[in-house]
Amino acid sequence: MTIYSFYIFDRHCEPIYIKQWHERERMLRPTTSASATSPIPDKRVSSGTKQLTRTESPAKTGRLSAQDDAKLIFGVVFSLRNMVRKLSTPDDNFVSYRTNNYKLHYYETPTNLKFVMITDVKTNTLRVVLHQIYVNLYVEYVVKNPLSPAEHPGGEGVACELFELGLESFVRTIDNTA
Repeated sequence: MTIYSFYIFDRHCEPIYIKQWHERERMLRPTTSASATSPIPDKRVSSGTKQLTRTESPAKTGRLSAQDDAKLIFGVVFSLRNMVRKLSTPDDNFVSYRTNNYKLHYYETPTNLKFVMITDVKTNTLRVVLHQIYVNLYVEYVVKNPLSPAEHPGGEGVACELFELGLESFVRTIDNTA
């Protein structure tokens, strides 16, 4: 199993945490034939919602920024979740969806935090894993931290080193067991 990325969205639809592990080749439509034959590798480094890019600007390379990527993912999750709610019984929930290139896993907390993980296609549902991340990592290291803000206005990110280290360790154990 390969985990590509992980997102946390607050109840105001803002991405408060973005972490990318494995690079995925997700390009916008190429504007020239040269950009289609030699894509520039993504060199983003993640630290919470702070994204550092070591390559050219997204407009020049044809790549989405991490924030734009998060907005698109939230839009897909929001649309699919609403569609499932309208077409199914109250007991049914949106859990995941799969494309030819990736599988998106979704978990929503009682406080309307949305946890999204993108993995390879062969991965089974990770709803339980996302719940464990919420209970064992987010609640323990972010919610119970007196220095961490209760709200994240304007998409202010989760800046807790213990949460990041715990998440990194947890994801490594998941990758090794699968």
